Amino acid sequence: MSLPLRCAALAILTAVAMPLTAAAQQPPKAAPAAPKPTKAAAQKVVQIVSADKAKTKTYCDLIALGEQIDAAAQKKDEKKMDELSQKADTMTATLGPEYVALMDGLDDMDPSSKEGQEIGNALEALDKLCDGK
Repeated sequence: MSLPLRCAALAILTAVAMPLTAAAQQPPKAAPAAPKPTKAAAQKVVQIVSADKAKTKTYCDLIALGEQIDAAAQKKDEKKMDELSQKADTMTATLGPEYVALMDGLDDMDPSSKEGQEIGNALEALDKLCDGK
């Protein structure tokens, strides 16, 4: 999968991190702003995830799950999206607080910005670990 598609998959994963049904039932609340992600934070996440085989597998499974969420979104299958999103939430949490914070921060970042591209390039190292799986 190319870098823009990986970034899109990550954006999808972060977008569905909150349960869809709860968001639909409650008025939007102002969430505290996540810290702005940095290249250094992305590199730290890459180190943490790539150093642990279980986390690497979870990351790769999460990317595949993101593709399933995207397919469900295209079909407008909200039940399947909600089910997959809950699974993604659980998987994301197992990758650690650094990963969660990075993904939360990416919500407000333009992937085509210099910082967005640097973070995408750093995360590409993790994507390469998934290519053969």
